Amino acid sequence: MTSFFTLPDWFVFLEVAWVIAISGYILTERRPPLATVAWIVTLAALPILGVLVYYFLGPRNLERKRRRRVVARAAKRQRSGGSRPNRASAVEALGSAGSRLAAVAAGVEQAPPLPALTLDIYDGGCETYTAMIEAIAAAQHHVHLEYYIFTEGEVARRFRDALIERAQAGVQVRLLLDGLGSKRMRDFLQPMRDAGVQVARFGPRMRPGFVNFRTHRKIVVCDGTTGFTGGMNVDDCHDESVIGVDECWRDTHARITGDAVAPLALAFLEDWQYATEEVVDGVEYLPELTGAGTHQVQICASGPDAHPQSIHAVYFTAITSARQRMWISTPYFVPDEAMQSALSSAALRGVDVRVLIPTRSDQRLADAAARSYFPELLAAGVRIFLYGPPQLHAKTLVVDDDAAIVGSANLDNRSLRLNFEAIAICYGREPVEQLVAMYEADLRKAREVTVKDITRLSIPERLYEGAARLLSPML
Repeated sequence: MTSFFTLPDWFVFLEVAWVIAISGYILTERRPPLATVAWIVTLAALPILGVLVYYFLGPRNLERKRRRRVVARAAKRQRSGGSRPNRASAVEALGSAGSRLAAVAAGVEQAPPLPALTLDIYDGGCETYTAMIEAIAAAQHHVHLEYYIFTEGEVARRFRDALIERAQAGVQVRLLLDGLGSKRMRDFLQPMRDAGVQVARFGPRMRPGFVNFRTHRKIVVCDGTTGFTGGMNVDDCHDESVIGVDECWRDTHARITGDAVAPLALAFLEDWQYATEEVVDGVEYLPELTGAGTHQVQICASGPDAHPQSIHAVYFTAITSARQRMWISTPYFVPDEAMQSALSSAALRGVDVRVLIPTRSDQRLADAAARSYFPELLAAGVRIFLYGPPQLHAKTLVVDDDAAIVGSANLDNRSLRLNFEAIAICYGREPVEQLVAMYEADLRKAREVTVKDITRLSIPERLYEGAARLLSPML
């Protein structure tokens, strides 16, 4: 007699067929072994729920979109003539670690280091926004902005007024906003549209498969010669003059003028063409390079469309090339196995490795995942500091005396593999000294994590952190 718990033959057959089918599909996508096994097990054990999770949150293939962006990129670079100099300049007089960074970035199809007339690094939102609005007010031909978050408030109103004024003066103004990060903005944006500002969305607000692949970039380009990038969105939370010093998020941004702005301008033009299919071209947008300037800056713009791990390669090279110090500031710290090993190895060989993260970010699950890495890193000699409150949102790296990196990319899988990001690698002692001074000031508002802090954790806390770590590929 058949047991009550015996599964029907047809059910077993369907389950076996399902496992074979999804295994074949996942294997053809050639993901890392652990991620491949995890997705196969999840989809096999939880067919319905697993498919929903994979469809909405999984690393979906971007082949169609990749082809579209590659066409846009190739066309733009061809039309921009000689705007991408010979890569050989990337490894000249940049220091040991700097030369490696420049070579790796150029090797993954990023522009080589280019001269900048001026380079300013800001650690306050009020100063940053003032500089941006002044640059917008001085623009004569075009203003291009690209943001993940553009939130209605006092700061956004200042930008709106400045952009409307330029548009009414005959300047071309384009504003590209992420469809998920900057949603519910129709009424706020309408006055800009009425004034002639072109507003576009990068990706839909919310649709299956589009939780990932957002533009997380923060870009402002004026006349192709003045550019801004870094960690600050257009949001009141970054401006101490609006919400007060005690509540203001700590962040870092860079202002660049001269030739080094060209790759940043190119990144915007590619994203604009991808989002709107409008081809924006000409020397007015990508001016001919002059070779003038004493600073050396290299823009690295990554995304899941062409070289999804270009910033990952730069960060990894920075850590493995450091000989004296590697100071990292990031709001979300969820390193993959390669990054974790690189950080531990650097500390073990005597490098001063410091990681500064917020005491509590706006993503509690990411915080728990970050804490799960503390024991191994502390054992290797990595020093970990918890900042604030207020919130830490700066994404920076200091590499020896060779390079200071400022950008939008967090040290997590979402930034390094799933989103579109941009960083500025600033070479030389001057930007390094600026970033070191800011970092040391931040450390005075932070406390260092000790082994005792880890041993005091309760069993539920350890279980929660371990569970959060399992979700690291999606964080």
